[in-house]
Amino acid sequence: MTEPDKTPDLRISDAERHQVAEILREAAGDGRIDLDELDERLEATYAARTYADLVPLTSDLPASSAPPAAARSEIVPSGDTQPQRHLAIMGGLERKGAWTVPVSMSVTCLMGGADLDLREARWSARECVLTVNAFMGGASIVVGPDVDVVMEGVGIMGGYSGPDPRRKHEVEAELTPDSPVLRIKGFAVWGGVSVERRPRDGRPDDRAPRKLP
Repeated sequence: MTEPDKTPDLRISDAERHQVAEILREAAGDGRIDLDELDERLEATYAARTYADLVPLTSDLPASSAPPAAARSEIVPSGDTQPQRHLAIMGGLERKGAWTVPVSMSVTCLMGGADLDLREARWSARECVLTVNAFMGGASIVVGPDVDVVMEGVGIMGGYSGPDPRRKHEVEAELTPDSPVLRIKGFAVWGGVSVERRPRDGRPDDRAPRKLP
């Protein structure tokens, strides 16, 4: 049983492994599976990498026990198109948890830094533009697996780096036609702006790190 957002080769998150583990423990408590089978299925659950690995572990349980669909970023169109502007001068700016990504947002880091975590954020539009100008400073941006990132920044004795699943703790993209787009612009002068794609539940990906070429 494959749904559009649960294609067999789509990679799963730790949150989904934990949810399936809870389903299996509940099934064992109801007497649907015995303790030996519970141990076997739990081991397979935490070793699973894709939906093709995960779905069969609950396929013989009631429909209500099927693995949940992968969480997706919520796009809530807003009529407010006014850009937001933020300054981090010898200081910091932090956004994480539940917040709203505006259609246009600019952050200037002057000998300061910005930490923006968009994994639990709501999106004002399907495409949002983030302009980050870093002067002897930097910005760290974290997005979920289903966010399409377009890098357009310019580095001058500095740099911009986009998501790379070969880096430790990062995951593969899980994009769909409805995925929100984050377009990143700006300049990095003696500074840096990095974007990472991480699991939505905040846990690091448990794959062994792969070496960059």
